[in-house]
Amino acid sequence: MPPRRVLIFTGGNIKKDSIHEIQEDDFIIGADKGALFLVDNGIQPDIAAGDFDSVTEDELERIRKSSRKLFTCDPVDKNLTDTELAFEMALDQRPEEVVMIGAIGSRLDHSLANIQMMLRGLQHKVVSSILDEHNYISLTGSSLKVKDRGFTYVSLLPLTPEVTGITLNGFMYPLQDATIQMGQSLGISNRLTGHEGTIQIESGLLLVIQSKD
Repeated sequence: MPPRRVLIFTGGNIKKDSIHEIQEDDFIIGADKGALFLVDNGIQPDIAAGDFDSVTEDELERIRKSSRKLFTCDPVDKNLTDTELAFEMALDQRPEEVVMIGAIGSRLDHSLANIQMMLRGLQHKVVSSILDEHNYISLTGSSLKVKDRGFTYVSLLPLTPEVTGITLNGFMYPLQDATIQMGQSLGISNRLTGHEGTIQIESGLLLVIQSKD
């Protein structure tokens, strides 16, 4: 039976308390240094994957011994980042949801690539998100329920040149059939008025970023 949810721990900013996100039935993938984070915190990855150029030989051996499966690739002769490799493996599990933890870090190119990767989830009808200490990022091409996860703000940013037919319910600043074009800041720093809000759009792709300082 496919897992309902896959968690990917990758090599960006990961706080130790992010292990509390793990639920009993989650399928867990550690990508490169994310696998080391899991092992160091007593969590056994179902799969550890990557080129492991961010860990020492001793650390890689610990990962090997502590993971159910290990997949390694050449750090030069490859076409995927470690996170994308892990994301492909996550989709192979046919889950309902994939959550990437540690997918935002100091490398803006990797962070943007990981954000865009959520489109692959949409194409496979898999709910995809990115979680870190300050942000919970999701993507929609139709409708989305936004739950109060303890973040202060909810911001909307187009991932296509424009997003049309945006309707918000349950937000401090509601919208009705609005259009936001790429480069506009109309959707920044909204707030939920209760425990849940809804977003509906007619066309385009919309990033939904719950954040706090």
